[in-house]
Amino acid sequence: MMFSLLVLTYSIAGAAEIPGYEKLLDEQRIIKELVENPESNYDWRVRPRGSLQPPPDEEDPTGPVLVTVNMYLRSISKVDDVNMEYSLHFTFREEWVDERLFFVSDRLSHIVLSPGQKIWMPDTFFQNEKEGKKHDIDTPNVLIRVFNGTGRILYSTRLTLTLSCPMRLSNYPLDVQECKIDFASYAYTTDDIGVYSCLSTILELKREFSYYLLQLYIPSFMLVAVSWVSFWLDKDSVPARVTLGVTTLLTMTTQASGVNANLPPVSYTKAIDIWIGVCLAFIFGALLEFALVNWAARKDLCQNRGRRSSNFFHRLTGADYELPGYSSVPPDSPIIFANPQHTSSAPRHPKVSWWHDTWHRKYRENSRRIDLISRALFPVFFIIFNLLYWWLYLRPYMSVKSRVQD
Repeated sequence: MMFSLLVLTYSIAGAAEIPGYEKLLDEQRIIKELVENPESNYDWRVRPRGSLQPPPDEEDPTGPVLVTVNMYLRSISKVDDVNMEYSLHFTFREEWVDERLFFVSDRLSHIVLSPGQKIWMPDTFFQNEKEGKKHDIDTPNVLIRVFNGTGRILYSTRLTLTLSCPMRLSNYPLDVQECKIDFASYAYTTDDIGVYSCLSTILELKREFSYYLLQLYIPSFMLVAVSWVSFWLDKDSVPARVTLGVTTLLTMTTQASGVNANLPPVSYTKAIDIWIGVCLAFIFGALLEFALVNWAARKDLCQNRGRRSSNFFHRLTGADYELPGYSSVPPDSPIIFANPQHTSSAPRHPKVSWWHDTWHRKYRENSRRIDLISRALFPVFFIIFNLLYWWLYLRPYMSVKSRVQD
């Protein structure tokens, strides 16, 4: 026991020689005098005057407390489009002056109060908060520091909040959203705290477009292009053309359902709705084009059969009659043989001649002409739509510069 007592006495004597220990004792003494001493008459429920200077107005000796607020944003963990909310992790700091905690020390620049010690603090709350928590692993992440000779108090804490963010999704997914952090005093008015009792921080969030380009725009563009393959298939390939059109239409419909499942039901049209709607229209138009081709093919077949039967009847009977669309020639009319080299006085351009021969010889049937026209019109109109679409939505999106910090 005597040995233990000697060691304890030595330890205390040795610790008293350490300057850090003297600072600790001085800090404990100051904290007891300011907060824990019953004779100090400190009441944490009464707000301070907010200044070390004497009050200028004798009628109103307590002016408003000026509270300086700042935040250090650490991360944004989630942006939820369906519920229109976002989660962020940040350090929240407040500074104000409490003249009742004024102290002067030659050794200390500041003292640190524990979270359990009660002092007056601003009753700040976040107006658009849905969920929130303070971190206490493994100790409460709270710092209360009182500075020497000024009475200035720094309060710092680490928060994770889920805040509401009303979004305008008319340009989705090429949109830029402005989400706010609204915080205010819960009970005090502007006569008690600061110039404003409500402050707002605006966060400008620019959606990353590369994901939607790879997962939505390029696949849908490919589906529209695949639907055009039916224009190059023979009109008699009915199973192939119908299967191709129906498959691409169902695939595009499934893709549209997947996109809308991740978005809230809004009353206005979004940019992605226009893109999906036009793609569906082109794919459905390709399917209707085959129906038109099939109808034209049946009509061409009926006309060919009528001409063959009429020519066969004319050869058998030698009767003089007029076919629809053809003029009859009287039997006693002189026969004039024309030289094919002199049928036209003006020579035709080679490109015009090629188009004329292709149109009237290779594509004599209306069904084949419809396919030929569709091969050109569908891509041209889709390219025009793309130019208008990207100029309308991509131009304002690119005008907002991204500021990404590692």
